Amino acid sequence: MADGARISCALLLGASVFSIALLAGEAGNAQTADTQSASGASERQKQSRRKPAKPPQDREASAPVMNARAQIGAAPVQSLDTITVAASRTEERAIDALAPVSVVTLEQIQGRQASTLGGLLYNIPGVWVQDRGDEPSTSINIRGLQDFGRVAVVVDGARQNYQRTGHFANGSFFLNPELVSSIDIVRGPTANIYGSGAIGGVASFRTKDIDDVVRPGERWGVDAKTILGTNQGRALGSVFGGVHVTPNVDFFAGGTYSTQESYKDGTGFEVANTGNRLSAGIAKVTVRPADGHEVKLGTVFQEDIYNVGQPPRRAGDPNSTNPNGTNNLNGTSIYHSNVKNYTTTLGWKYSQPDDKVFDWDAKVYWNRTENDQIKTFHTSTTPSAFCGGVPGNAVSGCIGDNRGYLLDTVGVDVHNTSRFEYADWRHAVTYGVDAFQDSVKTADLRGTSDVTTPGGKRTVSGGFVQWKATYGTLLETISALRYDNYSLESGATSSGGDRLSPKITVALMPVAVVTPYASYAEGYRAPSITETLVSGPHAGATAFDSFFRCPSGTPGPGADSTFCFLPNPNLRPEVGKNKEIGFNIRKNDLFIGGDSFRGKINFFRNDISDFIDQVAFGTPHPVFGALPFLQYQNVAEARIQGFEAETMYDAGLWYAGISGSFQDGKNLKTGFGLYSVPPQKITTTAGVRLLDRTLILSMMWTSAIANNNLPPNYTPATSYDLVNLYLQYQPTRDLTFNFSVENLLNQYYRPYAIPVGSTGDTQNDVKWASAAAGIVFKGGLRYHFGGT
Repeated sequence: MADGARISCALLLGASVFSIALLAGEAGNAQTADTQSASGASERQKQSRRKPAKPPQDREASAPVMNARAQIGAAPVQSLDTITVAASRTEERAIDALAPVSVVTLEQIQGRQASTLGGLLYNIPGVWVQDRGDEPSTSINIRGLQDFGRVAVVVDGARQNYQRTGHFANGSFFLNPELVSSIDIVRGPTANIYGSGAIGGVASFRTKDIDDVVRPGERWGVDAKTILGTNQGRALGSVFGGVHVTPNVDFFAGGTYSTQESYKDGTGFEVANTGNRLSAGIAKVTVRPADGHEVKLGTVFQEDIYNVGQPPRRAGDPNSTNPNGTNNLNGTSIYHSNVKNYTTTLGWKYSQPDDKVFDWDAKVYWNRTENDQIKTFHTSTTPSAFCGGVPGNAVSGCIGDNRGYLLDTVGVDVHNTSRFEYADWRHAVTYGVDAFQDSVKTADLRGTSDVTTPGGKRTVSGGFVQWKATYGTLLETISALRYDNYSLESGATSSGGDRLSPKITVALMPVAVVTPYASYAEGYRAPSITETLVSGPHAGATAFDSFFRCPSGTPGPGADSTFCFLPNPNLRPEVGKNKEIGFNIRKNDLFIGGDSFRGKINFFRNDISDFIDQVAFGTPHPVFGALPFLQYQNVAEARIQGFEAETMYDAGLWYAGISGSFQDGKNLKTGFGLYSVPPQKITTTAGVRLLDRTLILSMMWTSAIANNNLPPNYTPATSYDLVNLYLQYQPTRDLTFNFSVENLLNQYYRPYAIPVGSTGDTQNDVKWASAAAGIVFKGGLRYHFGGT
């Protein structure tokens, strides 16, 4: 598809809204001059998430909850004061939640101008994002757990369960950062009522909606933005708009298109295939049919076009040697990729302040990720008889061959909260059910991707009840019980199971400044289709492949291997048992009038029984010595423990905060560390607000120390210091300029450990593509149009 056609497709909805808004509004561009007030921030978020919106003329002027990026004349509000429902399914400020919760607000997102989701999450304690520069998908790691649904990722309430076996994370999702309005992160299985499988935590993304564009007092509004950047050829354009068609009907839509060429890492070396073309469109219709009711239909479409894989490097190129100094120049196959992602949600909410029995949120959703690939490069240029004279083999396929991965997820999520009081106790009982089904289909013309990422169906369902009881201002308890059930089937193979998982949290609130709490929670994760059914040979594992054939019996020359994946239909689900002690700290007017301090501190230990991990086993090859089989197996127990802190002091004209996490993970059976535990990190954030808060200068400095407690077949990540600078200037109420410098020190860094291949060499494509970009300069402009 030509670039012009892709731009038209991506921005069609946004341009349409712009036209509708101009027709719907009165002639001219009458602008509201009311100063936005931060005091209405949490009420606005409640309205957009839980409550039906009032007619435009009845709305109070309000502004989004802010941290560093306050608007003109508005007092800053900290992100931990944002309303969230992620921890307990009931509305509460993040600072009040009896769980390790962090929030990223719209103002923070707009100020950072991030090209990837990792640019929005890197400062959150306990959270890492695994990125490959040659693939725009994202995998989130929380407290050393990721892959196969250990972290529940939801976008507008829809689960994102895509997975493809390869030299990357085993579980990723596609979401354009320009679509995101806010992010809620819950660390640990304390949010087990949020859905099945989340033994690591929950990452909940909300996409933009009408309240993110149309200001209070306006009938219609449009935000147009462009960003240009260096390293290399970065450009983005987006348009989002909405209109209040009637007091009870809203329409919102928009689109974005971005492009970049291959960037240079911190060594100055160009990382191949890190360029991409990303486009996305979004549309939502909100109807309030009766008092207290809100029905919302939303749809998101994304298309990502890129090449994944790394060509060989030359002797003397950066990162082209083994630890012993020998050359390690081999690349991997390269595939031209076209990913389409569709998400459609239909939700119905009801809430009335005087209705203590019903306060419900019901949603059905569908998500599809479709990845079509064409092989364009093979590790050898030698013609293959199997491939009809072109390079390739029977495992990775032949140049010109197609392969595809398709995942459809359908799901439902319904819950209700009933409230009552007795004596000095206030009670909120939340109960609900949720379920989703993954349907996986894979196809590979002459390779084995259809067996290393097997097709099949997985159905996961559950129900929960939670009782939240508060005694005056002294005590709060949260008790919950969740039931999970799963079934998995592919061909003649099937498995299933169920379990009850409890949770109990107790908090003391004798003083308003510090709230200590203790929590115990269990989580339950069903094995995935791939973990259970993966099979087949690995491509070109050793020089002795021709002497061995995998049990799968893959036919054709080149299909033999001394490195074979084996299925394991007897896998048992993982169970996480998390113990946590936390402290919520909040204080206003600490040193001067109007200042504020917020902090969340947590100590945790998560013991995972029947932890699922890849295990190499079998009789070593008599010549080479390699273990021939690789299989997902239940490890007796794994333990991850650590400390997290998130703090921020805001004096109005300036602010400063520190967040950090230190964690350790171990396979208790072998004594080796867990490769999924990322580096320790600490992030310092500071900024000043000048010129009546129309100019904001800020800095974020993350210092990371690599985790060296790894299994012997892994190469540690790098330690590094990442310094980013941000500037935001708002000369008028409608015009905003942004400027940023990412990786100011131009450091080379890789946040993740790299597995070593069966020949003892590092997986070069992971090592090369996981290196982030060197220094990047970005400049952006955003303009708001609106009318009554």
